[in-house]
Amino acid sequence: MFEAAELGHHIDKATYKAEEPGLREALLDLQYQLHERAERSVVILLSGVPTAGKGEMANKLMEWLDPRHIATHAFGTHSQDDAGRPEMYRFWRSLPPKGQISILFGGWYAGPIWEGEQQQDFAAWQREAEKIARFERMLASEGVLLLKFWLHLSADELKKRMKALSDNPLTAWRIADEDHVYLKHYQRNLEGARKLLMATNLADAPWRVVECVDENFRALTVGRQLKDALAHHVAQSGQTENRVDAPPLLAPVDGLRLLDTLKLDQDLDKKDYQRELELLQGRLNGLSRDPGFRNMAVVVAFEGMDAAGKGGSIRRITGALDVRSYQVVPIAAPTDEEKAQPWLWRFWRHVPARGRFTVFDRTWYGRVLVERIEGFARVPEWMRAYNEINDFEMQLDAANVIVVKFWLAIDDEEQLKRFKAREEIGYKRFKITDDDWRNREKWSQYIEAASDMIERTSTPYAPWHLIGANNKYHARIKVLQTLCETIEARLARRQTADKAAHKKK
Repeated sequence: MFEAAELGHHIDKATYKAEEPGLREALLDLQYQLHERAERSVVILLSGVPTAGKGEMANKLMEWLDPRHIATHAFGTHSQDDAGRPEMYRFWRSLPPKGQISILFGGWYAGPIWEGEQQQDFAAWQREAEKIARFERMLASEGVLLLKFWLHLSADELKKRMKALSDNPLTAWRIADEDHVYLKHYQRNLEGARKLLMATNLADAPWRVVECVDENFRALTVGRQLKDALAHHVAQSGQTENRVDAPPLLAPVDGLRLLDTLKLDQDLDKKDYQRELELLQGRLNGLSRDPGFRNMAVVVAFEGMDAAGKGGSIRRITGALDVRSYQVVPIAAPTDEEKAQPWLWRFWRHVPARGRFTVFDRTWYGRVLVERIEGFARVPEWMRAYNEINDFEMQLDAANVIVVKFWLAIDDEEQLKRFKAREEIGYKRFKITDDDWRNREKWSQYIEAASDMIERTSTPYAPWHLIGANNKYHARIKVLQTLCETIEARLARRQTADKAAHKKK
């Protein structure tokens, strides 16, 4: 992959000066078209050998393009805001909205490229490469144009350049200790990078290797490839419709819908409920203050039929917690800001830090429920969403963010009863809308889609908890009990792991 970049390409100053004005004009025109149409975003990822010119190339692009519509991001160690969140969290937040461009230095490759050959666990490295590939496929499916440039120098050229920079007092600061380490192990590092680049050299996001001995060649090569990619994507403008006819639902493999087997009626009277509620809220509060909880976080996800009791269950959770330790995120139709990002972005941004809870009232599962049924998502979009959701939840779990998912189920008659009660009680009228009544007409479709969703996304690290909620008292108690048990299990697992690590020492 790097062999073609070892040829020593040069572009003389006269040729550069002759081509640069036309290239700049074309790039600026394409950038304005991208911005005005606001249908796609562009991520330019610059990686490569130290001193190959990532900073200079980013500055050149900022000079050629309108910097008002470009953001640059350099990633070092995790900040305090990222603590305890998935590794990809800071990259999720750096994605540009549609019509904008982001330039990333190293991006999600910085760690794996440096650590790839040094870490002992090759299987872990391979999983990291697969995670990156899945993420980039999702970006491509969401209309993000990802341009990945590896800026290359041979070992001899790197050594020569580092010496020249070190010998000059004005540029010596540009050479860091890790650059010397990189040069010392150049061949090993290059082989590690080669493996990762090959593993992530995707059809929709290929790697572009650019030799960087000559800065004129580097600038024009990157500029030409950026121009061609932008022109191709601008030419495809308007080819995708946002709304389509409702797609056909998938038939259950065994002919039985999962939710049809759930027992909806449970016995629990008000007196027993109040006693259990007080005990469980105290138990949850104690868990939130446990010293071990400082190293984890909790995401609670509520889905279910309209009027199934999601709001009431959420209030019983938050009633047990310090108001400073949680956030409740109600999910409705996406805003214009959210539509300008990949569909998971509006959920990524609310991932809690360590020691905190985030409670979602409706969730990312809307893509495979309402968006699927109403035709707001195309068939390929909601079909691929199952894997994207599982991947998202797996990353949360790996970062010690506990994912607790509840589906609250009621029957048709109970829902009708609750709808009518909401219309008659003044302070509950805000809970009932025309959409709620309209959704009743598609009751069977929602049951079928939800059954399909649960079967495809109930995993060992984020299982679904199905709760029959015709009796709201039972549902609230079951939610609290399940939440407490899940946190206790994670705390116990962490304590066991800590004890085992201590014994090894």
